[in-house]
Amino acid sequence: MPTEDGAGHDLRHHGDAEVRDGGAALVDLAVNVRADTPPAWLRERIAGSLDSLAAYPDGRAARAAVAARHGLPVERVLLTAGAAEAFVLLARALKVRRPVVVHPQFTEPEAALRDAGHTVDRVLLREEDGFRLDPAGVPEDADLVVIGNPTNPTSVLHPAASVAALARPGRTLVVDEAFMDAVPGEREALAGRTDVPGLVVLRSLTKTWGLAGLRIGYVLAAPETIAELESAQPLWPVSTPALAAAEACVGSQALEEAAHAAHRIAADRAHLVAGLREFAADGLRVQEPAEGPFVLVRLPRARAVRGHLRDLGFAVRRGDTFPGLDEEWLRLAVRDRTTVNAFLQALDRAMTLAGP
Repeated sequence: MPTEDGAGHDLRHHGDAEVRDGGAALVDLAVNVRADTPPAWLRERIAGSLDSLAAYPDGRAARAAVAARHGLPVERVLLTAGAAEAFVLLARALKVRRPVVVHPQFTEPEAALRDAGHTVDRVLLREEDGFRLDPAGVPEDADLVVIGNPTNPTSVLHPAASVAALARPGRTLVVDEAFMDAVPGEREALAGRTDVPGLVVLRSLTKTWGLAGLRIGYVLAAPETIAELESAQPLWPVSTPALAAAEACVGSQALEEAAHAAHRIAADRAHLVAGLREFAADGLRVQEPAEGPFVLVRLPRARAVRGHLRDLGFAVRRGDTFPGLDEEWLRLAVRDRTTVNAFLQALDRAMTLAGP
């Protein structure tokens, strides 16, 4: 059911806030950036770009590399300072009357739209439906629809056909695929498709490659949409080191490494989910199937449990800042088995401390 109520959720709260004060003392399960990144070869590529800092950034090579990676002409690619900049550009550059954001999902698209003066409708996917998308639930007159796939924080991977079914003549369909490269085979991806009218796909290179501090992502869309968004960008929006990273991260070596990482994440996620299921008798429920590099769980006294976990050295992401969720929800980033085992022991202790 659509709603225009923007109150009650801190849309600008993100996972980094959970670890900012605790620093290195906290084991981070709150931020969805792959651990042990960026790899050494990527650090070297970025470091090698520093000799060119005296010159203004030239994004042509990186743009061409991204286009080639998706089999698209360069006119369908726009490089951005992370996906967050892309949301701001969409909110400011496109002429829309009724934007709709499908929640629960990453809150920055709605925040950017509201900051740009738009009234935003929400379509709230329901827990009892597994937070699955029903295209019929989106208002027909919506001329901008935003959805994540796989969705942060629910870890739901929507079928590509269901997402594409949201497309309409005169509608811009924005699909945030920031975590799609963490899905083995990138199944259900729409990136590279040119047959879906009004399709805008956002990709981030910060999550898989550990580049949140560098800020690099890109937009894939029809040339006229790319031109509109580019006209709203400042000059030289992406730095030379970020351009070097973009070019490197879409190369054959990087794609092969990302594919291996996606399978490893899937195995580590299965281990995490199996451990979490052991707490079912204590009221903990895992949102399944989980397909992203994070897992959403619901449990009684989640706020108290989160506080005790913090005291025990673990940071997790609160869920109540996502529209459609409340304070009983927590999001957990997938980590290696050693980290997960230590976390599960801490969770056991935290739930005991939180009481019945």
